[in-house]
This record gives sequence, structure tokens and C-alpha cells, in this order.
Amino acid sequence: MPSLWSPGPIPAVPPPPFEDTEADVVVIGGGLTGVTAAALLARAGKRVVLLEARYIGAGATGNTTGKVSLLQGTKLARIAARHGGETLRGYVTGNTEGRDWLLRYCADHGLDAQRQDDYAYAQQPDGVDTAKAVLAACREAGLDSAEWADDADVPFPFHGGVRLPDQAQIDPVPVLGSLIAELRGHGGTVLEGVRATAVNGTHPVRVTAERAVDHTAPQQVTISAQKCVLATGTPILDRGGFFARVKANRSYCLAFDVPGDVTRPTFISVDSPTRSVRYAPTAAGDKLIVGGAGHSVGRGKQPAAGVNELSHWARLHYPGAIQTHLWSAQDYTPAGQLPYVGPLLPGSESIYVATGFDKWGMTNGVAAALALSSRILGGRMDWARAFGSWSPHDLSGIPTAVTDNVEVGFNLVRGWLTPIVTPSATPPDGQGRVSGPPWHMHADSVVDGVRRTVSPVCPHLGGVVSWNDADQSWECPLHGSRFAPDGTLLEGPATKNLTRS
Repeated sequence: MPSLWSPGPIPAVPPPPFEDTEADVVVIGGGLTGVTAAALLARAGKRVVLLEARYIGAGATGNTTGKVSLLQGTKLARIAARHGGETLRGYVTGNTEGRDWLLRYCADHGLDAQRQDDYAYAQQPDGVDTAKAVLAACREAGLDSAEWADDADVPFPFHGGVRLPDQAQIDPVPVLGSLIAELRGHGGTVLEGVRATAVNGTHPVRVTAERAVDHTAPQQVTISAQKCVLATGTPILDRGGFFARVKANRSYCLAFDVPGDVTRPTFISVDSPTRSVRYAPTAAGDKLIVGGAGHSVGRGKQPAAGVNELSHWARLHYPGAIQTHLWSAQDYTPAGQLPYVGPLLPGSESIYVATGFDKWGMTNGVAAALALSSRILGGRMDWARAFGSWSPHDLSGIPTAVTDNVEVGFNLVRGWLTPIVTPSATPPDGQGRVSGPPWHMHADSVVDGVRRTVSPVCPHLGGVVSWNDADQSWECPLHGSRFAPDGTLLEGPATKNLTRS
């Protein structure tokens, strides 16, 4: 099922010529971060080219819960524990700037946004201490309106939590559409279905991009620019090693028609399993949205079972609920808990990166766009130090990064050994299987009765993909690249498809 937010690609104008060109700034990635940064730079008079490998909003932005909140579950407590109050306040200031800019933009352009209280709550008694730590972090961050709530008007277990008033929720797709229109109105160029495959040089930066006419005859162009912004979830370039500094996670959202009233405030649990709840107004009435069932990309044993459990939870607590939509999104958790926003390499001012939003991209993504556009235009935002791509703050994440990369090594070895003992039989419909010896491995899947065979070796760093039975896609357990059953690349850091057999 598609995302509730994504009925399809944003209506496009006739595409611009696909040819070598020059720009002041090339932005790679058509989610909220990239589109906002591109629009801001074009608004300031810069010649901007925006590249999106699929279509605008195809990634995390079009598959989000759409929550616009400073509370962010346990995020503030985790930052406080790692970095202390000053850094925490910088992070919250940046997110406040992002939230306020986004909501002003919605108001100024007639885009719908619902103001709601947001809760971070305990599902079980042993989660109360965690929720109390969230409240302490809110107070340390200067969120004085945060308060403790012993109960809430909800049908699911609630053992106390933090309430932060006057947060928001949106449908992100109309926002992207409005920003794209503004970008084009200021002379910006938008290239959908165009994948950046390489970025070289410094002055100028040269971006190699290609559009596949078919699987064998790609068209390739070069875009020269003074600056480049990588807003691709995880950077498509290995320089800087950001693929090893973030952990890719996938989570799921389900929408339901519910008889009677739908819960109005937004909720997210601080204990496991994660339960995220909001409502969404639609032409057919309000829908309930429930999120959770998260797992590390490529490492979830049976993602569909987690999705089924989440659906059961919703139908248990909202009797008569009928599921209408299912979608999923990919987010990246930074090793040191803080986003990476700034130069790709220390001391460089040619290529910039924005990643590590850890499921809170509605505020972090806009904050990143504000910070990067200001930096490119010669300005400065003091709170951006908390978002630095190269910062002493990141030293606290070294133990986490080491642990994560030990797991990467383990999954690399396991991926090459397990197929040896895996039967080569055709998998059942909706399933995929990797089998064969290392010199002749193959990944077989059957979806809607169609069998496909591709190479299971991820073109990024040689990991062996595994099957996601919820998304019906191939996932690399090393750094989160994802592929359709026919091997088509869905998300990086890989920049090439799986080889077709």
C-alpha cells in the first residue's frame, strides 16, 4: 500500500533539457531538507539545480508520520546524557527554528497544519523512569511548558508521561509541492528520475548524474557548481565515512478508519515496543495513524510479523478499526545522537552533508536546510554548532560507532556464508531467498507471481542483501541500501542497481 501522504509524484512541469549545465549550487535529494535548502538558496538569487533519483518526496519525507514536535520521544534525554545542557539547548534551539519556519511557511501558503499537544509516555510501569528523564531533559533544554501527566484520554495503556503543548502535525507532500513551485519560480531547475552517481572536484564541484532510458542505455550528464549539498538520507559519497557513523533503521506506519472518535494529541512511547499515534484529517474523515515495528535495515528477521503485531495492537485498542494504508520509512541514527550538518570533509566548503535526523526530520531537516543555506550565503547560526558534521561532540559516539561496525563486520561474514547452506528452491509468493556458493550466489524473489533473480551483492561495499517481507524488497545489512525485487536501487548509499541475472 502507498503512504497516506503520497498519492503519487508531485505534478511536474515539462522536464528541462537533460544536458551538461552549470549552477551555483547543486542539491542532491528531493526530500524536505534538500527541497527547503534549494528553495532558500534560489530565493537568495543562487542558480540551483535539484536532483532527485526517483520523485520528489519518494524517501523519508513522503513516508513520515508527519509529526512536527520538539518533544521527540526519548531523544532529548539521550542527548542530555551524552552531551549536557549547553549542547542540548543548541539542538532544541535549532529544532525550534526548524519547526517555527515550517509552520510559518504552511500558514503563509495556505497549507494545513494541525496544532496538537504531544506526549512521550510509558506503556508499562518500568518505563516511568525513562519518561521522568525526558521531563528533566525538557526542563534543562528550556522547554518550560513541558509537564507531567499521570493520565491521558486514550484507549491504550498509559502509565504517565510528558506533555508538551502546542506542537503540530502536517501532510508533508503539499509542503514539498509548494516549495518546488517556489524553487522553479526563482529560476531553479528540478530533475526527477535523475541519480547522482559521483561528485568530484572542489572549485568547481562536478556532479555526474544519469537517467536510465532503459536498463542498458543510461544517459549521463555533468553538472558543474560552486557548492553541492548532499541531502540523500545517508550521503552517497564514502568520503567522511558517514555511512559508518549512522545506523540505518526502518519503521512502519499504518492508517485506519476507526468508528467513533480518533485520539487527537500525538503520542510516542518511551519504552518498547515503540507505539506512535496521531490522527490525520482526510476528505473521507479522520484516520488513525499508528507507527512502530522498527528494525535495523537488513537485519529484521521477519519484518512482516512486526507489522502484523502493530496492526493487532491498533485493532485491539480501537475496536472496529479497518486498515487502509501501510507504508515505511528509513531513518538514520547518528553514533553520537546529534545530526551531522556541515562540510563533508573538515575545512572544506564545497560539499555539504545533512544526515542523522533519527526519525525527527520534520524539524531537523528544516533546521539543516536553514543552517546550510545560511552558511553557503555567508551567514552564521550559533545553534548550528550542535549540528556540526565534524565536532568534538561526536567523540562521545565512538564506542557506539565501534559496536555498530562490529555488527557490520559480523553481517558481512554471515551474508557470504549463510547462502551456502540455503536451499535453492523457488521461494513462495511475497518472499525472497539468497542461496548458492560465494562464486555463484543468487537472490531469488517472487512477488505477485513474478519470479526475479538478481545478484545479492550490494554494489556499495559488497554486503549480501536480505529480504524484507513487509516491504518486499532487498536490503543490505551493512549500511542500509535498498533495492526493488528486480534489483532497481531504491535508497543508498549505493548508487547502482543490483546486477540482474
